[in-house]
Amino acid sequence: MITSLLIANRGEIACRVIRTARELGVRTVAVYSDADAKAMHVRMADEAVHIGPSPARESYLVGERIIAAAKETGAEAIHPGYGFLSENADFAEAVIDAGLIWVGPKPASIRAMGLKDAAKKLMSAAGVPVTPGYLGEDQSPDRLQAEADAIGYPVLIKAVAGGGGKGMRRVDAAADFLDALDSCKREAASSFGDDRVLLEKYILSPRHIEVQVFGDAHGNVVHLFERDCSLQRRHQKVIEEAPAPGMDEATREAVCGAAVRAAQAVDYEGAGTIEFIADASEGLRADRIWFMEMNTRLQVEHPVTEEITGQDLVEWQLRVASGEPLPLSQDELVIDGHAVEARLYAEDPARGFLPSTGVLEHFDLGESERIETGVEEGDAISPFYDPMIAKLIAWGEDRDEAIDRLAEVLEGVEVWPVRTNAGFLANALLDEEFIEARLDTGFIERKLDELVPTGEADDSIRGAAAVVALAQAEADQDFSGLAGFRLNAAPRFRVALGQGGTFVEADPANASELVSGFRDEERIVIFHEGEAHEFALAARGSVGASAGSGALLAPMPGKVTSVEVSFGESVTKGQRLLTLEAMKMEHAMLAPFDGRVTELNVAAGQQVQVDAVLAKVEANA
Repeated sequence: MITSLLIANRGEIACRVIRTARELGVRTVAVYSDADAKAMHVRMADEAVHIGPSPARESYLVGERIIAAAKETGAEAIHPGYGFLSENADFAEAVIDAGLIWVGPKPASIRAMGLKDAAKKLMSAAGVPVTPGYLGEDQSPDRLQAEADAIGYPVLIKAVAGGGGKGMRRVDAAADFLDALDSCKREAASSFGDDRVLLEKYILSPRHIEVQVFGDAHGNVVHLFERDCSLQRRHQKVIEEAPAPGMDEATREAVCGAAVRAAQAVDYEGAGTIEFIADASEGLRADRIWFMEMNTRLQVEHPVTEEITGQDLVEWQLRVASGEPLPLSQDELVIDGHAVEARLYAEDPARGFLPSTGVLEHFDLGESERIETGVEEGDAISPFYDPMIAKLIAWGEDRDEAIDRLAEVLEGVEVWPVRTNAGFLANALLDEEFIEARLDTGFIERKLDELVPTGEADDSIRGAAAVVALAQAEADQDFSGLAGFRLNAAPRFRVALGQGGTFVEADPANASELVSGFRDEERIVIFHEGEAHEFALAARGSVGASAGSGALLAPMPGKVTSVEVSFGESVTKGQRLLTLEAMKMEHAMLAPFDGRVTELNVAAGQQVQVDAVLAKVEANA
């Protein structure tokens, strides 16, 4: 068994690998950037090495520094996690050339599956069904147009070196093909340095089915059954489950058998995933499921496979990398129950899923189900990396039980002041079509308006705010914030919604028992069904800040790059007052009406949090 391991990654996957390594008695080494100096994975590891500035291209993507860190600390092996350098064949080769153990497939296997067109040709030769399409060398627009016409519309144009939805265009009519081709090739060249494309028949009722495979250095390859990852937003997975609902045994045997043949075709070692696209217009059928691509690494969604098989896939990785045979044979692997995973992101669905960054001042995900995270209360969500906070996984005897248990976890999420998609995920899980397994990859985009929470507080939430205010005030013997409180009378409290700018009467009698919350010196925060509702504590007669009251609120955390007015200055409607830079985009903050600047709370270069009052304009009389 490997005795010491460097994890070339960060966040929850680094913590996940460290946990299993610790159980196996393997010493662990973490690497970290400036932004991650105090991160959980750094705290968990036996040793940690700084590898560069915060941007990933200057730290986690610099293979030479990672290999040097392994040498410096005496690490015997490198585990890449997922993302970053995990599917970089050159890095894998450099690790091996440095005399270290690479916890992953052979570089040749990574290369074989790295280009979609070559991989599909290889799979076709191995007897793995591939989506009808064109994989030819002739990339002339006329040839591609002719092939698209022959396949029949709609067709999908995909960059040969693509991924993550980039370099991909759906074309519904022949007249639109050439414009879409030009756009796709430009994006592919910009993103991947390769503008070659392939064509596929576009599946109108597509489901994303993938199979977990594992190989060892002794020629053994097994599958650990399938997962359904059809719930996606902008080609990124949101909710995953195993096994795939509606998968009968005959279809499972055919699809999983094809996945094993695919892995054998590239002499595969370690953990990998064979991804298929299924035409589910008539349910899952073996003759309507086709190979898409192979991910030559551990997947984000691997916990659902672990939950239904009872296996630790990271342990399997370490044993295989140590030269051991696979822990189990195919006949020894069975499905037990059902598991569902949701990806909890630091983002605000109500604001177009804008990323949300900052310190996790309040952070509670519960303890009833499996939580995979790389943060805890007091840690910060950085703008430099993927905004995933945690993976929440629930197992049940059947699918309904797993869904109910995960929905309960999501509805109990308490995160503040960073915004999350917990309420959105809960709505998706509890949607009637999802419960009935009427799934396809367009599910979320089609139902987006229904799934995004309104963010509005009802009487029960306002009542809960009053209860929290009363309980905290009584504990502190501090009634200064309880405007309207009277002895010997039903307590009623006057509070201001953070963005509403108006006072509301909050009656504790209306409070729901299904909420929780807290109060600090400035606000009350109530958590309900995965959403956080903020109530500002205001003195009698004060007015809350809102766009309607002339206040300019920061739409997301960011940096003020310029202030173009001064206090007391007269302004006209639409005049730029200041500029905020957030997530590499500039946001002009404009005067909402003619008036005068009565508050100016920021200066150029200042960092601000979401909903901060940047300035305020008082309307002309």
